[in-house]
Amino acid sequence: MADKEALDRATGSTEVKQLDFRLGAFGAAVPLLFFVIWAITTSVLQLSSEIGLVLGAVIGLTLGLLLSKSKWEDYAQGMFDGLAQPIGVIAMVAWFYAGMFAQILQVGGLVEGLVWIGSVTGLTGGLFVALTFLLAATFSTAVGTGYGTTVAFCTLMYPAGIAVEADPVMLFAAILAGAVFGDNLAPVSDTTIVSATTQEADVPGVVRSRFKYAIGAAIPTVILFALFGGGENATADQAAIGAMMDQTNPSGLLMLIPFALVLILALSGQHLITSLTWGIILAIPLIWVLKLGTIGQIISFNPDSDNVVEGALIEGISGYVNMAILILLIVAAAHLLKLGGTMQVITKGLVKWIGKSVRKAELSMWGIVAMMNSAITINTAAEIAAAPFVKELGEKYRIHRYRRANMLDAVTSALGYIFPWGAPVLLGWTTIQTMKEKYEWLPVVSPTEVFPFVFQGWFLVIVMLIAALTGWGLRYEGKNGEEVKERPSE
Repeated sequence: MADKEALDRATGSTEVKQLDFRLGAFGAAVPLLFFVIWAITTSVLQLSSEIGLVLGAVIGLTLGLLLSKSKWEDYAQGMFDGLAQPIGVIAMVAWFYAGMFAQILQVGGLVEGLVWIGSVTGLTGGLFVALTFLLAATFSTAVGTGYGTTVAFCTLMYPAGIAVEADPVMLFAAILAGAVFGDNLAPVSDTTIVSATTQEADVPGVVRSRFKYAIGAAIPTVILFALFGGGENATADQAAIGAMMDQTNPSGLLMLIPFALVLILALSGQHLITSLTWGIILAIPLIWVLKLGTIGQIISFNPDSDNVVEGALIEGISGYVNMAILILLIVAAAHLLKLGGTMQVITKGLVKWIGKSVRKAELSMWGIVAMMNSAITINTAAEIAAAPFVKELGEKYRIHRYRRANMLDAVTSALGYIFPWGAPVLLGWTTIQTMKEKYEWLPVVSPTEVFPFVFQGWFLVIVMLIAALTGWGLRYEGKNGEEVKERPSE
């Protein structure tokens, strides 16, 4: 028996059930609490970055070690138990596949194809802004990356819109709003993947169940952009429009074929990795046969490069490496909350206030997610931090996993693109500043100007608040995990 225990300890297979901390439940919360404070501080100082957040998570976990009253080896084992949880690993691998697929679609010219649609319609002013929102929503739903959508559309659609008399603030807001839509709804979005996996739900079912919320927010968004998106820009001229047209190509729309395949497979119940794999397998020969790009753009080997391997496939993976590390560390910090009893203390306090009211339970979930996303600049990181609380409360009141995932993802996707200190807002602002070097007539919109007008984000937050208050769309967990309208008896 002693030999077996020694072997278990050496191989890390002994699972820690409980840890004691100085300062009790608060001490167990220090790793995650420090990370949140670090994220807020670096954001306010405009020093936020993914690798910087990784450092904040590491420091937080180290502080937790120093506060541990249990053996340090037990603390370390508890931390590694958290790192090994399937939630983080599943999300990490899914990101890699989603990133590769998104990069391949961009090599095939999907962005240019979507921009071509907007350029040839002849729409101006508010109608162009509304169209920009619809195209950005389509693109972000296709590739699952709101950040990538922000960069791509600020690079191409923003100058084009200014050239055809769109209001700069509304145009930037439309791009961010479109990114919100896809980040929330796309089966390959990182927030969709995290919201589903952390609540132990399947991605296709989650996407189907949240469609009504996304559309409910999108309809008034389109109307408002069409009505108020027009500007009086004197720089509109054929030369500027011609410069935009030089960067467009309708052939890129053929990349909607592999996107449609991924969407159909994912929504029909196929595993996300399977769906993405077939999308990649279809997209690569299409790009090669139709000469939309080169194999070298997809994968190439350069001995003179630090990475050696280059191209869309490696860029799709490398773009998520820091975030993959971060999700594992935050999941570990959340696991320490559970081992140290913090989760039980917080949940007990909330349950005392909630009583038997499911409405209060959902309002608590909404509030926790909103608070985390107000503090942490990278929405996926905020979602990961809030997920354990949503799961704990949701399971306590038998709220269905789809509903929990939707409450978690909708508020996360919305607020991540609204606040001036949010990473994607700053990313878009920086991109526009870069484009001004090419187009001197381009106005630069500051993050503080745009945030009230990201209508899809604000409406999505309001829609979920109304859903929590009224019970609209509420479903409970049946005996076999199915959705039921009436709460099962305890």
